[in-house]
Amino acid sequence: MTTVVPHPVVPLAHSRVRRACDQDAQALHALSRPFADQGALRERPLALYAADAADFLVVASDDGTLAGCLGLRDQAWEPGPPGGVLYNFCVASHSQGRGVGSALLRAALTEAAARSLRAVFTATSGGGELFLRHGFSAVEHRFAPVEWVNALDPRRGSRVLARTIPARRP
Repeated sequence: MTTVVPHPVVPLAHSRVRRACDQDAQALHALSRPFADQGALRERPLALYAADAADFLVVASDDGTLAGCLGLRDQAWEPGPPGGVLYNFCVASHSQGRGVGSALLRAALTEAAARSLRAVFTATSGGGELFLRHGFSAVEHRFAPVEWVNALDPRRGSRVLARTIPARRP
C-alpha cells in the first residue's frame, strides 16, 4: 500500500493551466468519455474522477468547459527513485492544435520537479509524438514501476514512455 502525502500547490507552467478540484469530476468524466469510447483511454467511472480529481491539471475554455486534462500521480517503486505516472491525457477536439496539450505537459513536468520526482512514465497506444517532443523516450516495461505496469491492459498494446526530471537547483 502506498501512502499519498499531499503536496503544496505550486505555480503552474502556463497561466491557463490549473489544478482540478472536486467540482471538476463531472467535467473530467465528460471530457474523457469520447476518448474512452474510441479506445484511446481506459474507461473510468465518474466516482474515480471524483476520488482522483486532485491528480489532474486542467485547461478551461473561455466558456468554462474543460479543453484538456492530464493526471499526475506519484508512483513509488523499488529500486527506482521517486517517480510519477502521467495518465488520462486528453484534449477536446475543438481545442486540439492550440497548444493545450503542450501547456498541460509542461505544467505536469514542472509539478513533477516541484515534488522532487526523478522520472515520469506514461503509456500510450498511439504514436506519442507530443511526449517525444517533450523529451520522453520509449523504455522497456521492466524499467517502469511494476505495480503500474501490471495495471496496464495488455490488449491495448501500449508503449511505455519515460522522461527523467532534472533535480531542482537550490
